Amino acid sequence: MLTIHAAPLVLPVGAAPVPDGAVVVDGNRIAAIGPYRELAADRPRARVRHWPGVLTPGLRQWHGTWLLKRCYHPDPRESGELGELPLSGTELEALELDAARWAGSVRRGLQRMLRHGTTALAVTLDDPVLRTAVARSGLTVVPSVGAPGILVGGPDLDPFVEGHDLAGSVRTPLAVGARADFAVFDATDEAALRTTGAGSCVATVLDGRLVYRAR
Repeated sequence: MLTIHAAPLVLPVGAAPVPDGAVVVDGNRIAAIGPYRELAADRPRARVRHWPGVLTPGLRQWHGTWLLKRCYHPDPRESGELGELPLSGTELEALELDAARWAGSVRRGLQRMLRHGTTALAVTLDDPVLRTAVARSGLTVVPSVGAPGILVGGPDLDPFVEGHDLAGSVRTPLAVGARADFAVFDATDEAALRTTGAGSCVATVLDGRLVYRAR
């Protein structure tokens, strides 16, 4: 079934922005990119999803290994005691974590990456728990060659914290025939997106599937 994802601004990266644009998804591939009215008129039976803000390629998270193996992502039921942010360093060392809690942390870490518009992940899959969780998430694993150094405060779930523009924060541009990996952010344009950060993500589409939608 065809799905049209429409947004006030589509930023393909490597091509001109498309105001009032849309991306057509057929299965797990991008079938078309262009003005929403034109694409919808040619596909009257397609399902349509209207999103606020900007639609961009999915983001790349360079520091997957660090975020998943050297951080604990608290369960929502632990937020009163541990808060909601990832714990590392001495805070992590103070926790008594068994295998089940570690596995849960890895799954939650991956889910939180999806909530930040991440669709590609640089990670070392040398642990069976990590390998299984990443495979089930559907995230594309990419090499860490060329990754920036770790920031003083540690990596962040928001890839824009590294200071790159949109082109430097995505894996590949949106293109017809490419895998349908993209995200939508509640921002007016690229400058606003870099200011608000990836935490403004309202939807993430991975391999053609809507895997995250803000409530």
